[in-house]
Formats: sequence, structure tokens, C-alpha cells
Amino acid sequence: MARKEKAPLTWKLLGSGLAIPAGIAARKLTDAAWYAARGTTPPKNPAAPGVTWPEALAWAAFSGVVVAAGRLVAARGAAAAYQSLTGKLPPGLNEGP
Repeated sequence: MARKEKAPLTWKLLGSGLAIPAGIAARKLTDAAWYAARGTTPPKNPAAPGVTWPEALAWAAFSGVVVAAGRLVAARGAAAAYQSLTGKLPPGLNEGP
């Protein structure tokens, strides 16, 4: 059985250091974009009885796309920063597609 390589502290710090602000920015972006497009604040709890199904589904789809894109940007940024600092790819990443 192959042993799993432990991630270096640098990689853990870069990942967390970029993921947290990216999450905050994604949340602010989704709220602002929803308000600009709909003229109302986004639903605080899409499962609440007062939120319509179309509104709940629209919010879930929209916020899901923005949050996933934010995570991708943060992960790629952290990987690029790690590679720039250490000269090698972070653990678990390979060069190919």
C-alpha cells in the first residue's frame, strides 16, 4: 500500500490564505449581482416557506456557479504561488490535463 505524501505547511497556508478571501469575495459578488439583476436581496434561506421554488432554484444555481468559480480561482492561484515559491508543483497536482 502506498503512503500518502503529507502536504507541506507552505501549501496548506497558501490554500487557506487564498480560499478564505475568495469565499468572502464570492459571497459579496453573488449578493451584489443578485440585487443588481433582481432588485431584491437574495434569499437568506432558500428552503424557507416564503421563498418560491423558482427563486430558490435560481439562487442555488447562481451562487453555486460563482462559489465554484471562486474556489477554482483560489486553487489555481495558490498552486501558481506555491510553484513560484518552491519551483515545483504542489502535492497531488500533475502537469498533464
